[in-house]
This record gives sequence, C-alpha cells and structure tokens, in this order.
Amino acid sequence: MPVKLTVKSDYATRAVLGLARVYESGSARRVEDLAKEQGISPNYLVQILIELKSRGIVKSVRGKDGGYLLARPPAEISMGDILRCIHGEVFDTPALSDDNTPLELRGAWAAMQTKANAAADAINFQQLVEQGQEKEKMYYI
Repeated sequence: MPVKLTVKSDYATRAVLGLARVYESGSARRVEDLAKEQGISPNYLVQILIELKSRGIVKSVRGKDGGYLLARPPAEISMGDILRCIHGEVFDTPALSDDNTPLELRGAWAAMQTKANAAADAINFQQLVEQGQEKEKMYYI
C-alpha cells in the first residue's frame, strides 16, 4: 500500500495557497468564495480553517468584509506546517514506536521521517505562488 495523504491535507494546502495568492492585498476571503475557487465543500472548509487557525496559520476577520487570511507571510508557511497541523506529522509509522520492530528498520523509518519533514519544510507557499505566476506568464506568451 502506498504512503498516502488524506483529502483533508490536499484541501488544507489548496485553501492556504488560495489565501497566499491574495496575501499582498491584505483582504480577507469569504469561506464561500474560497471554497468555490478551490472546489471544496464550504462546510468542510470551515472545519479545516478552524484547525489552521488554531495553529496560527490563518486568522479570521469578523464583519461585512470578514473572512479568512493568512496569519503570516506565505514565505513563512511551509507544506510541513500544513501537514503537521492536519495530521500531527508529515510522515509517521507505528514501526517507530513498536518494540518488536528491528532496530535497523526503526532507523530506516526514522531516516525516512527526517527526509520527509525536510522535503515538506523546504516548500513554502510564496514559492508556490511564484510558480503559479510564472506558469500564467508562460501561458500568455
């Protein structure tokens, strides 16, 4: 069975990317608008945004122009931050804490966990926004 992330982690990263794209404007996005743009159920998105808010990744604004926005610049938010918020770990396996797992296998699992964390932490949402902007430029050439 392949290592597989949940739909929830996909939706959380989509939501953060959507907010990262408008970060410079300083304006909050309504849940309904963000959900429609990202193809996510508004009710499910609210649950995800609440989790992201509890970890200081997004913040909410009340009122007529209310909604959600990033709590810090996109360059300071990594894929690892989102995955840890949603799953607790970027990569985890019961073998890491199983006393019956041979020591050499536990070491291999720990090395994979370290590399997965490093890879996820090396990708930030500013990079992703810029990649998207480059693609748009190339599309119009």
